[in-house]
Amino acid sequence: MRTHLLLTYDFPPIGGGIARWMAELAKRYPAGSLVVSTGSHPDASEVDATFPNRVDRLPVAPRRLRTIPGLLLWARRAAMLARSTGAEFIWCGNIKPAAYAAKWTRERVGTPFGILLHGGDVLILQHQIHQSGLKRRTARDLLGAASVLVANSEWTRDRCLTLLGELDLDTAPERVRVVPLGADQEFFRPGVDTADVRTRYGLIDGRWLLSVGRLTRHKGIDTALRALARLRGRYPDLRYVVVGEGEHQPELEAEARELGVADRVRFLTGVPDRDLPALYNCAEIYVGVSRLLEQRVEGFGIALCEASACGIPVVAGRSGGIPEAVRDGETGILVDSESPEEVAAALKRLLSDPALRERMGAAGRHAVERHYNWDRVAADLVRIARDQAALGDREAVL
Repeated sequence: MRTHLLLTYDFPPIGGGIARWMAELAKRYPAGSLVVSTGSHPDASEVDATFPNRVDRLPVAPRRLRTIPGLLLWARRAAMLARSTGAEFIWCGNIKPAAYAAKWTRERVGTPFGILLHGGDVLILQHQIHQSGLKRRTARDLLGAASVLVANSEWTRDRCLTLLGELDLDTAPERVRVVPLGADQEFFRPGVDTADVRTRYGLIDGRWLLSVGRLTRHKGIDTALRALARLRGRYPDLRYVVVGEGEHQPELEAEARELGVADRVRFLTGVPDRDLPALYNCAEIYVGVSRLLEQRVEGFGIALCEASACGIPVVAGRSGGIPEAVRDGETGILVDSESPEEVAAALKRLLSDPALRERMGAAGRHAVERHYNWDRVAADLVRIARDQAALGDREAVL
């Protein structure tokens, strides 16, 4: 197999859902067939050594890749990598800044590229093109130069097609593909021993709800707190653990105090990935009630799949791409993410019915094993990239 490149701003040791996706590609692409190009990090060497594919680090931090000098450096490096490896295709982990370097490389080396779309990025760009003529031209140039766009859900694909139409670009259905994301079914699994994490994180007593993600307003943690407050009388042992960090943590902690549930809630920050499977297994229900808020949205919901992989039923918001990660009534319950009453009712239904929790958890695990896993995601992207490269080769001959 000929080499592919992955240009990505987000990559471990940086955290987050996009970085997780990029890392899984580096892990699951056929060994030796992918070169990852990304920024430097002081802890990079230990992480990079774990991948079967090469990670090429630029001598600047990721944040510098958003500057003009950083972009020029990245573009030259990407072109050099494309030439030296004979790369047949380039993946961009995001629209900006990666697509700048990919477009430069295509113009100088001829290597076609595709862009991976996440949901919120499309909404932000859609807003920007109506605010600035320069940003409209830039978006048109970057998206127009890409051979293929890959969305993480049908919802993200629909938003992308709308954006392309507003930019007067090709909206042919085959130009925007959908590759739903997934979880690592071997790492995230039922039956993980929870004794150690329960002791270390103080999760000994009670029945636990769980959310994992950055503490931003669109994640809906505030709605989950209000739902918890509605259930405290009926379930005096009910607790809620929130794993993640972000700028809204002080506000959420204050809200928990105002609602009278602060003693039932634990905010855990700095949690290493290795503890996540056990933390999922501590929970009876996963709560992922994200909502569309300004330009922030859950384009798919990787944490929802991780919970399902651990056999945990989910209560999730009916917004963005979440309905494609959660099969309503089968692997979890979809709710109005703005309604604490509806969230509380769904939690009550699951808390009062152990058989339903077990059935939904088992169905979630089965869905991950069969479809929502990173092996399938990587295989889909390899196939798309090879098809696009072959199409480019045929067009060059003609």
